[in-house]
Amino acid sequence: MLQNMQAKITAESGKKEAMFDKYMCYCKNGEEALGKSIADAETRIPQLESDNKEDLALKKQLDSEIAEAKSSRAEAKDTIAQATALREKEASAYAKVKSDAEANIGALSGAIPAIEKGMAGAFLQTAAASVLRRLSVSVDMNSEDRDLLASFLSEGNNYAPKSGEILGILKELKDEMEKDFAEATEAEDKAIADFESLVASKKKEIEALTKAIESKTMRSGELGVKLAEIENEIEDLKEQLAEDKKFLADMDKNCEQKKAEWAEYKKMEAMEMVALAETIKVLNDDDALELFKKTLPSAASSFVQMKVTSGAMRQKVARVLAVVRRNGKADPRLDFIELAMRGGKIGFDKIIKMIDELVVDLKKEQGVDDEKKSYCLAELDKAEDKKKGLDWDISDLEKAIADETETIATLKSEIEALVDGIKALDKSVAEATETRKSEHDDYVSTLAANTAAKDLLDFAKNRLNKFYNAALYKPPPKRELSEEDRIVVNMGGTLAPTAAPGGIAGTGIALSQAGVAPPPPPEANLAYKKSGGSSNGVIALIDLLIADLDKDNQTMEVEEKDAQKEYELFMADSQEKRLLDSKAITDKQAAKAETETEKQTDEESKKSKTIEAMETAKYIGGLHADCDWLLKYYETRKEARTGEIDALGKAKDVLSGADYSLVQTSSARLRGSQ
Repeated sequence: MLQNMQAKITAESGKKEAMFDKYMCYCKNGEEALGKSIADAETRIPQLESDNKEDLALKKQLDSEIAEAKSSRAEAKDTIAQATALREKEASAYAKVKSDAEANIGALSGAIPAIEKGMAGAFLQTAAASVLRRLSVSVDMNSEDRDLLASFLSEGNNYAPKSGEILGILKELKDEMEKDFAEATEAEDKAIADFESLVASKKKEIEALTKAIESKTMRSGELGVKLAEIENEIEDLKEQLAEDKKFLADMDKNCEQKKAEWAEYKKMEAMEMVALAETIKVLNDDDALELFKKTLPSAASSFVQMKVTSGAMRQKVARVLAVVRRNGKADPRLDFIELAMRGGKIGFDKIIKMIDELVVDLKKEQGVDDEKKSYCLAELDKAEDKKKGLDWDISDLEKAIADETETIATLKSEIEALVDGIKALDKSVAEATETRKSEHDDYVSTLAANTAAKDLLDFAKNRLNKFYNAALYKPPPKRELSEEDRIVVNMGGTLAPTAAPGGIAGTGIALSQAGVAPPPPPEANLAYKKSGGSSNGVIALIDLLIADLDKDNQTMEVEEKDAQKEYELFMADSQEKRLLDSKAITDKQAAKAETETEKQTDEESKKSKTIEAMETAKYIGGLHADCDWLLKYYETRKEARTGEIDALGKAKDVLSGADYSLVQTSSARLRGSQ
C-alpha cells in the first residue's frame, strides 16, 4: 500500500512537472508572441480605421449621388408631365385652328366655284355664306375689301361691281388661309416631333438614372455592411490589444509566482516521500515483523502480506450491493446475488457469473430505453411537425376560403350591376330609338309641309306673274300623251277631258302626310281690279317667304343629319358597351364558377386536413401516454442503472482480487478489539 502511494505521488509529480514546463515555455516564448500580437493589432487598427474612413466617405458620396439622381429623375418626370400638359394644350389649340380653317376653306372652296358659275344668289342662301359673313367681320383684311365683300354678301346678284373683284378677294383670302393653315400644321408637326424627342430623351435619362440609383444603392448597402464589419473588427482588436497588454504586463509576475509554487510543490513532495520511506523502513524491520506475528491474527503472514478472509470480502460486496438497493429500484436479481453472498455456500465464480449476467441484462434494458427514447423523440418531433404543418394548411385554407367567399360575393354584385346596366342601356336605346323615330317623323312631316308651301308660293307667284308680268310667267308643261292617247289623236279621235287638279286650291299641290286632301274652295265669279303696284310687293313678299322656307329646310336638313349621326354614334357606342358588358358578365360568371369550384375544393381539403389533424393530435396523445413517463425518468433510470453497473463492477473487482494488504480493507479487526 505504501509503495502504491509512492508510485502515485511520483506519477502526480510527473504530471505537475509537465504542466510547469509548459507554463515556463509559455513564459519564455509568450512575450514574443504577445509582442507580435500587440504589434500586429497596433498596425492593423490604423489600417482598418483608414479603410473605414475611405469607405465612409465613399458611402456618403454614393448617398449624395443617389439623392441627386433621384432629384434629377423626379425633375425629368416633372419635365415630361409639363411637356405633356403643354402638348395637350397646343394640340387642343391646333384642333380648334384646324376645325376653323377646314370650315372657312371649305366655305371659300364652295363659294368661288359658285360665283364663277354665276350662282352667287343660290350660294348666298347656303350655310357656307353664313361662314363668309362671319369671316367678313373677323378676318384680317383691308377696309375696302371688307366693305366690298360685305356688300356682296348682303346684296348678292344686285351687287354692282359684279363678281370679278369678289372672286379675287375670296381667292386671295383662301390662299392666305391655306398658307396660315399649312404653317400651323407645320408648326404642330414640329411641336409633336420636339415633344416626342424630348419625351424619348427624358425616358432614356430616367432609365439611366434608375439603373444608377439601383446600382449605387446596392453599393451603398454593401459598404454599410462592410463598415459595420470593420467597426466590429476594430472593437475586437482594441479589446484584444488591451487584454494582451495587460497580460504582458502581468506575465513576469505570474511566471515568478508559478516558479515559487513549483518550488513549494517539490519541497512538499520530497517531505512526503521521506515520510513514506521512513514508514516503510519501520514496518519492514525484523523486530516489527516479530511483533506483528505475536499480535495479529495470522502469525504466518507479514504485516504487508496479510490476506483478507472470504467472509470479509462477502460483507464488503454485500455493503456495496445494499447501497445500490437503497439508491435504485427493487430488483429480484440483486436480491438473489445478495442472498448468495450472505449464504456463503456458492463460490465466487458463480457469483461473478451472476454479476456479469446481471450487468448484461442491465445494459440490454438501457439499450431498450435508449431505442425507445430515440423513437419517442423522433416520432413526437415528426408528429408535432406534421400537426403544425396541418394547422398552417388549415389556417391558409380558411384564409383562402374567406377570400374566395368575398370574391364570389364581389363577382356576384358586379354581375348584377352589369346586368342592371345592360337593362338600363337597352331601355335607353329603346327610348333613343323612339325619340329618333319621332324626330324623323316630325322632320319628314315638316319638310313635306315646307315643300308644299314653297310649291304653293311658287304657283301663286307664277299665277300673279301671268296676270301682272306676262313676260315672267312660266306656263305649265304640256300634257305628255301616252302611246294610247297619241294613237287616238292620230286617228282623229277626241281625248278624254283632263281631270281637274286636286291638292290645295286645285293647284295639284298637296301634303303627302296630310292624309285626305281638303275640298276645293267654292267657285266665285268676282270682278277683280288689276293692281300692278301692289302685286310687286306681294311677289317680293312671296320671294322672301320662299327664301325663308329654303333656309328653314336647309337648317332642318343639317339638324336631321346631325341628329341621325348622333343617334348612329349613340347606337354604335351602346352596342359596343353592351358587347363589352356581356363579355364581362361571361368572364365574371366563369371566374365566379371557377372560384366556387376552388372554394369547394378548399373546403373539402380543409375538412380532410382537419380530420387528419385530429388523428395526428390523437396519435400525439398516444405517444405522450406511452413516452412521457420514460422521457421524464429516462435520466434517473439511466443514472440508476449506471450506478448499479458500477457497483456491480466494484463488487466483481472485490470478489476477483483475493489478496489485499491490511491497510486496504476496513473489515480487518485487531485482536482484542470490540
